Amino acid sequence: MTNSKPRAALAIGILCISIFPTLVKLNLTPGLISAFYRMTFSILLLLPYVLLTKKLNMPSVKMIVLSVLCGIIFASDVAVWNIAIQESSATQASLLTNLSPVWVGIGSFLFLTNKPKRNFWLGTLVAIFGMVTFVGFHFFANLDFDRAFLLAVLSGMLYAVYLLVSKNILSEVDVLSFMTLSLIASSIYLGFVCWIANEPFSGFSNAGWGVLVIQAVVCQLAAWLLISYATQNMRATRVSLSLLGQAILTAILAWLFLDEQITLQMIVGGIILLFGIRITFFEAPISLKSIFSKKE
Repeated sequence: MTNSKPRAALAIGILCISIFPTLVKLNLTPGLISAFYRMTFSILLLLPYVLLTKKLNMPSVKMIVLSVLCGIIFASDVAVWNIAIQESSATQASLLTNLSPVWVGIGSFLFLTNKPKRNFWLGTLVAIFGMVTFVGFHFFANLDFDRAFLLAVLSGMLYAVYLLVSKNILSEVDVLSFMTLSLIASSIYLGFVCWIANEPFSGFSNAGWGVLVIQAVVCQLAAWLLISYATQNMRATRVSLSLLGQAILTAILAWLFLDEQITLQMIVGGIILLFGIRITFFEAPISLKSIFSKKE
């Protein structure tokens, strides 16, 4: 299957980022400084590799500017999401951030030549219904529209912009070069923001430093190299909607390490959510035969 490698990369990438909310919720470091070290440790590992192997290919000035812009957008997304998680709950922040497929779909419809197909909108509706079922309908009745809520919504919008812009860049720039340029921009930008905000750059526990390293190696470097490869070879709308699966994996990890419960309702919601994602992977209009067929 021609798309098997990008899909496998996407699945592994989603698994890698799924541990992130659990790590942030441990509150071992401030949200802003956590985002800074996530980017900085990543580029400290990636830059020597691309330089020594001569895999850093400098693109056109336009693509360099867009890559830098992407780095700033993604850094802003991670920073505001970190704060939203620490000031509310991982569930609320993850839910609102993962509404990004809606923004990606709208952005693709308005600005990209490859418009979302009917299956994307149908799959999005089913997946969002699954996510609502997953967290519980009562959750929305109790939403607190405070700063954390607004930051989580902003995070989802920034996430969507990042996916759309990076899709455009990755049509001309290889993944390693794009990641290197964007991570350099992210690190410098977040370092300046943390300095202005008077955030502490040291004084963390050994566990805190360990979490920062894991975030960089697993949640950033490994995850986004894989997801960027998938974005390069798949539709941005499909990638963004598939990332909803992160919520299920995050819930399982929170159950294992944070003693959060998994209920029957969450299981049902997760199945509906994954079914919605499945719908978007059909090329032909949906029918009962196509849904249950193994051919894609």
